This record gives sequence, structure tokens and C-alpha cells, in this order.
Amino acid sequence: MPETGSDAWMRAEFDRQLSNLIAKGYPELVGMTEEAFRARLAPLADQLPALPGPAEGQTRVPFVVVINTDVVPTQDAIAKVGLSGKPGFTTMEADDLKRFVPTDTLNVPDTLAYLVTILDTGADTLNVIPDEAIKTITQQQRSPLTLAEGVALITHYPELLNSGNRFSILGSRCGDRRVPAIWVSAGKPRLGWCWAGAPHTWLGSASCAGRLAA
Repeated sequence: MPETGSDAWMRAEFDRQLSNLIAKGYPELVGMTEEAFRARLAPLADQLPALPGPAEGQTRVPFVVVINTDVVPTQDAIAKVGLSGKPGFTTMEADDLKRFVPTDTLNVPDTLAYLVTILDTGADTLNVIPDEAIKTITQQQRSPLTLAEGVALITHYPELLNSGNRFSILGSRCGDRRVPAIWVSAGKPRLGWCWAGAPHTWLGSASCAGRLAA
């Protein structure tokens, strides 16, 4: 295995995530051949040298490859998540999920795929209501994750749902008081929602340092 934090590690991790998307059938979902899909995402690797690698004892994820919900609907993406051989699911209706879009303050790349960097599931915001957690995230000069980014995180790192905390997704809202969240139900990754004013001992609020497109 390449040295942790090295350029070789970052490239190997990018290749792993790309292969993971291909194995889960993303080329078919976006209407591409595997070769075309690889070629379309390959330029993202040019952004890797600018990113810091994972430090010893660091719980943050250096980056994940995100496929935009405009291309792959959320209900399809969560079904591609797997945890201990069990697929992810949601009980939210497809039309309802479409209402949850990135908030106006976020600069989300309008492209098929992009990188989201230095992700954290928000262990420091456990049992903090989302209305307050967003203030902490903003003060830290970080950004809340969107639906696409939250699902991408557990697509590439499903073990976080067992080894870390479950998390709310504050970057996608639909105009009411609901906040999307991802947790484990009956051993399966579940996408649902909680109230913006309700604290949960098992839910943090996930965030990232930024977003990079090719």
C-alpha cells in the first residue's frame, strides 16, 4: 500500500473510488460506456496534488468523487450504497427528494462529477440541533454537505456508518423545517429526514472544506 498522505496514496484512492462507481453500475446510470465514464472523470485526478492527504489519527476523509443528483437521482444513488452486504434505501418519495436542492450559499459545480474535500461527519455536533450546527460549520469556514455529497461519502466509505457517527445533511433543503440525514436502520444505510430544531445523540452534521471540478 502506498505511504499514507503521499501522492501515490491519493492517486490510488482516486482509482479505487472510480472503480467503485463502475462496479456499482454508474456508467449505465449516466448512459455511458465504462471507457467513456473513465475518460470523463479522469481529469479530476489533476486536482489531487493540491489536496492534503490523511494525517495520522485523522478521522476526516481527504476527498470523495461525487456524481451530481441532476444526473443520478438520489433514490438511485442511495440504492447503490452497501453496508455488510445490505443495500441502502429510503422511504422518501422520489418527487419529495427532488425538492431537496443545494442552498443558495453553496457553490456546487454544475458538472457530471466533482471532488468534495476534507469531509467530516460532525462528531463535534452530536446532539446539537441542525439550526445551531450550521452556525458552527460556518464559523469554521466549512460547508455543509449536499444530498449528493452525503450519499457519495457513504458510497465510498460505508464503514463510517458503523465506525463513526451517523449524520445530517444541512446543505440540501426544500423550504420547510426538514433536514436530510443518513443513519442505519435494520443494518441498512437509510436516507431520511429529521427536524431542523430537534437534537439527536446519534446524529452529527456533516461538512467539507470545499469542492473542486476539472
